[in-house]
Amino acid sequence: MRGLSRTTKVLIAVGVACSILILLNMLELRNIREPGPAPQKLKATKAKQPKFVVYTKDGRTGHLKHVFNVMRRLGYEESTVEDNWDVLWSHPYPFTILPALKHLKPHQKVNHFPGSGFITNKANLATMDIPHVPKAFRLPKDRELLFDYVKRNPKKVFVQKSNHHRGIKISNVKELDLSANGTFVQEYVDRPLLVDGYKFDIGVYTILTSVDPLRVYIYGGDVLFRFCPEKYHPFDPKVVDKYVIGDDYLPTWKVPSLKKYFTDGGFSMKDSFDAYMREIGKEPEKVWKSVEAAIQEVYLQTELSIVNLLSQYKTKQTYFEMVRFDFVIDEDLNVFIMEANMSPNLSSQHFPPNSILYEQVLFNLLSLVGVGQQVHKESLIRTKEEMIMQVNSKQLGVYPEICGTRCDTCMAPECQICQGCLTEEMHRTLQAAYLEHVNRHECRRVFPPPMTQKEAAKHFVSDSYSPENQLMYRWFKGKCLLDKAWCE
Repeated sequence: MRGLSRTTKVLIAVGVACSILILLNMLELRNIREPGPAPQKLKATKAKQPKFVVYTKDGRTGHLKHVFNVMRRLGYEESTVEDNWDVLWSHPYPFTILPALKHLKPHQKVNHFPGSGFITNKANLATMDIPHVPKAFRLPKDRELLFDYVKRNPKKVFVQKSNHHRGIKISNVKELDLSANGTFVQEYVDRPLLVDGYKFDIGVYTILTSVDPLRVYIYGGDVLFRFCPEKYHPFDPKVVDKYVIGDDYLPTWKVPSLKKYFTDGGFSMKDSFDAYMREIGKEPEKVWKSVEAAIQEVYLQTELSIVNLLSQYKTKQTYFEMVRFDFVIDEDLNVFIMEANMSPNLSSQHFPPNSILYEQVLFNLLSLVGVGQQVHKESLIRTKEEMIMQVNSKQLGVYPEICGTRCDTCMAPECQICQGCLTEEMHRTLQAAYLEHVNRHECRRVFPPPMTQKEAAKHFVSDSYSPENQLMYRWFKGKCLLDKAWCE
């Protein structure tokens, strides 16, 4: 290119540059028209979740929507009875319907105890010989006993009941159907305590987590108050709405003396009632102490029957049960159990404000029994390391001044809960009791009974308790002495 002029060289350079640009544009256009394969999208994998089943006889579950709500919020997905589920929530008593429940895996949980009917059967409960249950007689078997009782108490009136709890009304003995098989008559609690003229009952949500040894809790966040729709006076036994509480009860927020606390003040039903009681010069603490004592009596009296039936099952540690005890109170603040409801109503369709109560009860219950997980996995199966992370042997220790120096053998009762003397089963029992305590939220222990550190220092354990219950009570006493947070 030496012989070319400078102008010619410039023109050639410009031409080459233009050719290169045209070639690049053509390649770019080809790429636009013929795109390469699209990049592969990463498939989102859904984390596996533990599974729950809600079981009803007819398949309808609308009345259990709050159970679904809480279980899903806790990270569970719905499954079927045939699947490998973690939690079964059954509305009916399931053990006569689902025989496979006799052979559960250790991690599975069921919301009923075999034999819980010893508590929730109305006739069984009514005929318990305990102070907080009004006198009752099975018919026709106890007819002569009834006549004898009436002779000694001629002014008493009765209500006739069955397990279906329908058609209840006050009657004297002459008006009762004494030949009605499968019914019972129960002494009527007269002089009921009234609020603004209305009779009421109190529903206390109660949770059984273990038998042999026995552990019982109540939900302490609130209780359910239900009022008769008509005022008690002037009294007329023919008007059952004055003294029988049905599905169309009067709710707390429609009772003026409680509304100012519950609705206007934003307090719970229990706190509203307590404030009203103090306002009229009565002490509500007497009521709640009696409620807890009554619940203790029921479970202590029925525990052995449940244990005997439970012996037919593979494991006793997979069951829990919530019932609602319904109480009435008389003018002297004496407390009486009316019934214990298995699978208590948890539907807020009729009274929407109750939805908060029901879901809080469920959340506290499921946290207490370990369904509300602290360790999040695809099932409730726990490895040894995961259990030790939540509770290790040192956290189970009690009575260091005894276990550290005086227990060369395990014969003495106070030594049997020392680390070196624990059986494998008792170790698992104490682990469960420990986790219940730390996960209980607003649940309060009813049995073993709560105590103060001063009471715990007395080292008194009732001889009426079974050996297993004595050990359980002694362990809680030991924990209470080390830390007052364990006293209640």
